[in-house]
Amino acid sequence: MAYTKNNVTTIAFMIGIRMDIVHQIGEENPELIETLRQNQACLIIRYLCKLRTALMMNFKKTDMEMKMNLTNIDKLSWFDTGNIRQLEEWGIHIIKVNGTSSRYMETINKYISDNINRCKELFPEYVNWEYIKDLFIVPRFTQEKVIKAEFTKFMANRDFYPFQQYIHWQPYDCGGILYNDSKFFTVIYRQHNDSYITRSNYRQADEEIKERIYQFINTTDSVEIVVDCENSNPYKLCSVIAGLNKYEIAKIHKLILFDDIHTNPGWDMIEKFVPIEVEHIMVERVKEQKSLVDIKMSVTVCKEHYQNGVSSFILFSSDSDYWGLISSLPTAHFLMMVEYSKVSEAIKRTLTGNEIYYCAIDDFGTGNIDEFKKIVLFRILKKYLPDLLQYNGKELVSKIYSEARIPAEQNEMDNFYKKYIKTLKFVADDSGKMYFEINK
Repeated sequence: MAYTKNNVTTIAFMIGIRMDIVHQIGEENPELIETLRQNQACLIIRYLCKLRTALMMNFKKTDMEMKMNLTNIDKLSWFDTGNIRQLEEWGIHIIKVNGTSSRYMETINKYISDNINRCKELFPEYVNWEYIKDLFIVPRFTQEKVIKAEFTKFMANRDFYPFQQYIHWQPYDCGGILYNDSKFFTVIYRQHNDSYITRSNYRQADEEIKERIYQFINTTDSVEIVVDCENSNPYKLCSVIAGLNKYEIAKIHKLILFDDIHTNPGWDMIEKFVPIEVEHIMVERVKEQKSLVDIKMSVTVCKEHYQNGVSSFILFSSDSDYWGLISSLPTAHFLMMVEYSKVSEAIKRTLTGNEIYYCAIDDFGTGNIDEFKKIVLFRILKKYLPDLLQYNGKELVSKIYSEARIPAEQNEMDNFYKKYIKTLKFVADDSGKMYFEINK
């Protein structure tokens, strides 16, 4: 199983690792690295962390140069003087008159402590920000014995620090804390006697799976995605599209959703988050207890194939009934996207036996669709705002996640409560009408 590296790329950038190594870690997402380079708050932390590591590695030598030769840090070769000048321009005044290494260390630690929270938005809400922040902030950094202990620990265990860059942690040989996102969060949670179990957020489909999908798209004249919304998941579908090459995705003609009033509310928002034309078909029920989605979808696929000349379909559903559709269209090509928990062994054997490729949408982690999930949660929250005072805030969060059908650990829901429920504002418009407003 492969895992994403977006978060470890961000951490590597922030703690000051060399850019060629940052590019190696984040090679699958160069757009992220460029975003980090344009983020002033992130650059401030990066430059400060680089300075702190360089000072630790040259502590006594720096002190000697300043005392004996009156040379300040912006003139010493082991510091990045360009970073220092840039920090000064941004109002981060590093250079001190008659400075000492101890005084500089305290100043750098204070600036990191003052600025680190500005980087919180770079990480998903479902992780514990306090654990990430703890990698950067040295508690009680004004106490000389604390800094001395950190210095001693760092110098004695440099090979266990990520690429020998200082972070605040208990170092040990973990096989590389920045190996991938799943490994990183497992390690830092363990440092706080906590366990991290939501690895599904950081899954990434193997390259072999992606190549099979690309091959399917590229060996056909036209391809459409058709989705049985009753038997698929909007968050996972969105994560699949977000996890594929944008150039291959651009070759998909259309995404057709076959929906029912009882399905996941995320389907109503998905067209805002996928770079494909979306046709959203709501299938009415003749009898309340009987859905007609499968019939409507089968008829539409036949029409698209015979009337509109679509030769290939990526079918999102785990329902074995669709074998009837697939087997009835021998001139069409199909690729099925299923869910582990819903697909039967019988349909998998049938597809394999007929040389029809299938893969699991579960293999595409949902860590890349945070904004999509947030918009769905906000939409549901807004329904409750007029009667907000009738609810317990924490119980309301649980209700919202349940209604959005987003599985989440308590930490993620607690973060949502602190960030969006506790900060709701009671405002009035020009006419005097009072209402609650979400602080986004």
